[in-house]
Formats: sequence, structure tokens, C-alpha cells
Amino acid sequence: MEENVFGTNDPNPRTTATATADNTTVDPTLQRKNAAMLERLSNRHQSRLAGKSDPDSTNLNAPPSFESTESFLSKFSQSKVSIESCLSQLHQQQENRIPGSDSNRKTDMEKISLSISDLEKFVAENSYFLPSYEVRTCLKTIADLKQSLDDVTSLVIPKKKFSFKNKPSKKPTNPVQEDTVSEKNLNVGSSDLGFKHLIMSPGFRDKEKEVLVKEFDKSDTQGQNGEFTLSGLRDCEVRLKGCLRALFMDRLTNCRIYVGAVMGSVLIEGAEGCVFILASHQIRIHNAKNCDFYLRVRSRPIIEDCNGVKFAPYCLNYERIEKDLEEANLGEETANWANVDDFRWLRAVQSPNWSILPNNERIQTVDISIS
Repeated sequence: MEENVFGTNDPNPRTTATATADNTTVDPTLQRKNAAMLERLSNRHQSRLAGKSDPDSTNLNAPPSFESTESFLSKFSQSKVSIESCLSQLHQQQENRIPGSDSNRKTDMEKISLSISDLEKFVAENSYFLPSYEVRTCLKTIADLKQSLDDVTSLVIPKKKFSFKNKPSKKPTNPVQEDTVSEKNLNVGSSDLGFKHLIMSPGFRDKEKEVLVKEFDKSDTQGQNGEFTLSGLRDCEVRLKGCLRALFMDRLTNCRIYVGAVMGSVLIEGAEGCVFILASHQIRIHNAKNCDFYLRVRSRPIIEDCNGVKFAPYCLNYERIEKDLEEANLGEETANWANVDDFRWLRAVQSPNWSILPNNERIQTVDISIS
């Protein structure tokens, strides 16, 4: 009899697996999993002997193969080279003063920005099977591309010189009106993450003890209008309904942040004593303390320089939220809210900086249907 893949002459690997148990009590669930794994290995071996293809090769639920990672890296590299080429052309045109309208160059920069966002979304959607090192490398590459775009933008559209004016500024008549970017908002310490362009987006800034509401429709996700910023908020409640393209948050204290669907990334730079209910493709959290996160996320959440942060599943509700989640490709629960990567904790044991929020401490479903 031909020796099988397990090094025995027993044609049935499950018999061997059962025999090794002897009289020891085995967890039935674990035993079923082991038996299923052994059966898959046996099927693969028999398929190879018969010259057939791997039966799991067409199974969409099978674990991603090495070739999946190679395919991802190849596509990522192609997109990276294409973006770098466009940036280089713009840079050369500006340095050599090649004739061309400013409006055309602005359009080119917007296209590059969208390409970078698409590349970031591509990483988020595939990071569940990528090694942590590859995820960090790709995120660093995207940060470098955004920094290069910022550098080219400063050449093509120079900043206006700052000057004092005697005319006093008027405060917004509506206390929850979105703020335009002021001079003091331009340096909030987020450049380390390489997402400075998000600081230029519309948003709520420097508010205290207010309820801030914004509703997005499908057209808001096109161009820069789909990016939103929450900055310098204290003791506020924020309700963002609909689909956003990207969300940036920094310097939040004792706030409650309720967000519908984010089609790209959520980036947090500095938060303390806050509650976040977020659905997004990717979330990065830096310098957060004693915050609770209720998440639905396609990729593994990433934390850096955090402590006392806790995680639980998404629990937001409002009219048509299911439609918004479906449109953002967030309709299914992935359970990644519990698969947190701490980039400051590289040991094999559990990071002490985050934990699962106990059931008896979790809030119930939050309904923001009525603004």
C-alpha cells in the first residue's frame, strides 16, 4: 500500500487522528476542526496523486494562498509606479515652466489624490490576509505618496502670504455650521501619519458642549467633499449620517462620535475619554487614552501609542443605515473589531494597551434617526 501524506499506511487519516486520542477527553469542537483539516490535507494529497487540481483552489472561503499576497503586491506596485509617474510629470512641468493652465494641473492633482485614496482602500480591503509587515510597508508607501502630492501642490499652488487685517472676523451665525480651515488648524501634529491633505477638508472644529450634525448623500463622496474633519472638540456629540469617503479626527476630549459608513479610512490623532461608533474599511488610532470603540471594519484596526482603549461591535442605527453600509461595502460583520494590531507591541502575548469591552459595560444600540 502506498504511504499517504501523513507517513502511515492507513488510507483513512481520520482513523489515525482518532487513535491518537486514546482515552483522553477531547473538546468535540476542536476534534471536528482537526478532522476537517486532516480531511482537506488528505483530499489535496489524493488530488495531486491523481493529477487533479487542488479542490480548495476554487473555494472562495479557503484561506488566501501565497499567490494571493504576490498578486496583491504586484497590483500595489503597479499603482504606486503609475502615481509616482504622474507626480513626477507634474513636478517637471512646474520646474521647467512648461506652459499649461492652472485649472488643468489642479484637475491632474485631484485625479492623483483619488488614485491614492483608491490605493489606500485597496490595502484596507486586502489587509485581512496580508502579513503585518506588508500592511505597515504599504501604509508607509501611501503616506509617502501623499506627502509627495503635498509637495507638488505647494509648487503648483503656492500658499498666499499671511498678513494681518484690521477687519474683524465674524463668528458663524449657526453654531453647528461646518468650519472652513483656519490658520491655526494647519498644524495639528498629524504630519507624522502623512495625511495632511485631510486637514484641508470641511469639518467641525474647536467646539465645546454642542451637538454637531452632518448628513452626507452619495454625491458627497465624489472629490474632496467626501472628506471630513473633526478637530479640537470637547464634550461634544457628533452625528454623521450617510456615506463619507474619509474621516480625520484629532484632539477630541470627552466626545461621543457616531458615524454611518466611511468608504475609505478613519484616522484618529489624539483622543481621551471618548466613545466612537464607526463603520469603515480601515481605521488607524494614534495617541488615544481611555476610549471605547464600537467598530465595523473590513481590515484589522491599528493602534499606536494608545492605552486603556476598549473595543466592541458596531451598534449604530438610523433610517436607511443598512443601505448606506451596503453602498460602502460594509454590509457584513467581519468581527475584525476584535482583531486589533498594536504597532507598538511586537511581542507574541496580548498587548496590555487594548482589550475587549465586557458585555455588561457595553452601551445598547444608539439611534440617531432624530437629529
